[in-house]
Amino acid sequence: MKNQNRLLWEKGDFTEIAKWMRRSGEEIVASLGIQSRLRVLDLGCGDGTTAVPLAQAGAEVLGIDIAENLVAAGNKRATEASLFRLKFQEGDACDLRGIEDRSFDLTISIFGAMFAPKPFAVASEMVRVTKPGGRIVMGNWIPNDPTSFVSQLLRISAAFTPPPPEGFISPMTWGMEANVVEYFTKAGVSKERISMIKDTYEFVALDKNPGSLIESLGRFYGPTMNAFEAAEKNGKVEELRDQLIELANAQNRNADVGVSIPATFLRVTIDL
Repeated sequence: MKNQNRLLWEKGDFTEIAKWMRRSGEEIVASLGIQSRLRVLDLGCGDGTTAVPLAQAGAEVLGIDIAENLVAAGNKRATEASLFRLKFQEGDACDLRGIEDRSFDLTISIFGAMFAPKPFAVASEMVRVTKPGGRIVMGNWIPNDPTSFVSQLLRISAAFTPPPPEGFISPMTWGMEANVVEYFTKAGVSKERISMIKDTYEFVALDKNPGSLIESLGRFYGPTMNAFEAAEKNGKVEELRDQLIELANAQNRNADVGVSIPATFLRVTIDL
């Protein structure tokens, strides 16, 4: 499962998708009230959509991702921006070997750790590496939420792909409040220290159109790439593309001048 997860996220080039997500990444970081000298772990960080603004806000940041290409891209961004307190390295959210207990003031994962195959292990590791008095913050897509572009994208894509292997735990379980409580209480967190709200992320590009976003997802985003490959084998590529473009057009709030597509997500905060 770990190897398959690595292959999924190394399959495309998520940096091309992250370009649509930069503004919301910055907005999430701004909402956290980051202070200098905080040590932050960004888990499932990609090429730094939240890690870069965290470092720019003054934190010392370690970004961990399972995909080698995204780690390389993140370190390149850090070097180019002269962010010397930002480092990216390969790692598995299910097993943060080499990371000491109680190392970080804040552990954050925005649509990253939710895709790791062992949710109980992920929750346990996040709790283990975070200091007492620190925080864990997650952003997780909510299954079948009609107001979430990504949830609907994954739902449509799943209809064109083969069933998952036996024992597979859907990443969308992280978007259900009862599951989040179960994962973290098993990791030793009391229910009273877990809070959840619905928040909104946006995919934004003023010089693009919704079809461009679907094209990028089909070329660079692992789950959508898999859906198009399966659809091609079944002669259903046009059907899949039409459904995704219809979705993007319907949810675009900025049709006159570009793309601004909202995606509702579950924002989880753990106060340790």
